[in-house]
Amino acid sequence: MNDKLQQAFDLFDAYNKRDPNRIIWEGQSFPQEYFLAIKLHDWIKKLDPQAEETLLLASRCQHIGRWEIPRESYAPDREGYLKWRKELAIYHAKKASEILKEVGYSTDQINAVQNIILKKKIKVNSAVQTMENALCLVFLAYQYEEFYPKHRDKIVNILKKSLLKMDAHGHSFALSLPYSPDGHEYIKEALKLIH
Repeated sequence: MNDKLQQAFDLFDAYNKRDPNRIIWEGQSFPQEYFLAIKLHDWIKKLDPQAEETLLLASRCQHIGRWEIPRESYAPDREGYLKWRKELAIYHAKKASEILKEVGYSTDQINAVQNIILKKKIKVNSAVQTMENALCLVFLAYQYEEFYPKHRDKIVNILKKSLLKMDAHGHSFALSLPYSPDGHEYIKEALKLIH
């Protein structure tokens, strides 16, 4: 790993460690966005062992500072949710750009990272597709089992939307994760709807 990449990772991680929200994993408590960024980075490396530097950078800052724009500050309906997601993505891209400039990355490299964060040309840009796969896998591996019991009435539809964003490579990893029996049934049901 080169010095510039390590420096960017250190700055992204330090920023995300400020997240006041916590996630408990295997009995340990972590700042939520820091934990999720590390896991996202791990998934990117599993999905693409030859990942380009810009994709590795994006993996560590995809949701940087997410807690600073809370979901509750938008309308509770779908329109509010979509507006929140869109404005968050722009915010993450801006924060990432500031840190990457500070470290000394070129404008082209920064633009490439921002395109991944903003998910531009998802089905055309392989880095964006890999990121989408990794984001869905992080949810499935670390958040899904706690999430689905509260949303049983709509979980199959939510999973279907997530799985549609993934490609066959991502699906193969999604199917290999250790789910509870109920959790696994919902995944299988959602996959039936997209095949």
